[in-house]
Amino acid sequence: MSLLDADRRRRTIARAGRVGVLMGGISAEREISLRSGAAVLAALQQAGIEARGLDWNGRLDDALLQADVDRFFIALHGRGGEDGQLQAVLDLIGIPYTGSGVLGCALAMDKSRAKLTWLGAALPTPPFEVVDDRADVEAVLARLGAPVFVKPAREGSSIGISKVDNGEALAAAIAAARRYDETVLVERAVDGAEYTLSIVDGEALPAIKLETSREFYDFQAKYVDDDTRYLCPCGLSAAAESELAATGLRAFEALGARGWGRVDFMRDAAGNNWLIELNTVPGMTDHSLVPMAARAAGLSFEDLVIAILAASMGEGGDA
Repeated sequence: MSLLDADRRRRTIARAGRVGVLMGGISAEREISLRSGAAVLAALQQAGIEARGLDWNGRLDDALLQADVDRFFIALHGRGGEDGQLQAVLDLIGIPYTGSGVLGCALAMDKSRAKLTWLGAALPTPPFEVVDDRADVEAVLARLGAPVFVKPAREGSSIGISKVDNGEALAAAIAAARRYDETVLVERAVDGAEYTLSIVDGEALPAIKLETSREFYDFQAKYVDDDTRYLCPCGLSAAAESELAATGLRAFEALGARGWGRVDFMRDAAGNNWLIELNTVPGMTDHSLVPMAARAAGLSFEDLVIAILAASMGEGGDA
């Protein structure tokens, strides 16, 4: 079956009922979530689905618990909405939702545990250490090598991330990352190109190669810069892209993810693919990568949104 043929689209729209689009939240990614949610809401309404937006305040109040909807489309990024907490509540009150469940969200949101899971599944990810403000930064650099990336373990959109190559800068980067999360990851930087693989309902979409004039694909490159380049086709051979997709699908499955998501990679000069992270609720803005990959696969933004909704209904969109 194609990702969204005409019959599946029709069935999904007919069975969708009232859809609530959860957006906003209280994480550092709130503004991006509001943009994603607004785009999703407009697409659902344009498709003829009865949908309304809910700017979630992060609390279990009546606005959430008594929402008059048949299912939720989750467009929340970051902690509280993408880490399994909200998914657990929706499971308890019996309202279906798009995307991964509690396990997949919780594992993917915590970069250190995601990497440990991938290592256990014999999947490639760069060497890393979890550190705090007492870390011996010179010893960490000696073990990992320089340069390294410093990341809050449970944030997205490159928030709080730094690339450093010496002990003084590493100490400052750890302190900066700890403003977002007490758990901080230091990861060996891979010298190579960055790729991303979008997955919708078990299918890998065309991979995208990312190129930026900045030192790495940071928040500015993702959401502000107009000179960031997104190459799709990505320039890899068919065999190399197939290998990338196979690794991404295995990584997605290893973390217990479902529905849709995006796996980010670095690819070194020798052609080795290194898993960086999995996003279980990727951005859906005008700068976002999943809609770009969908367009390359022949799906409009509206069709992408319906395909994600269909995946939450089970095979064929019949649930």
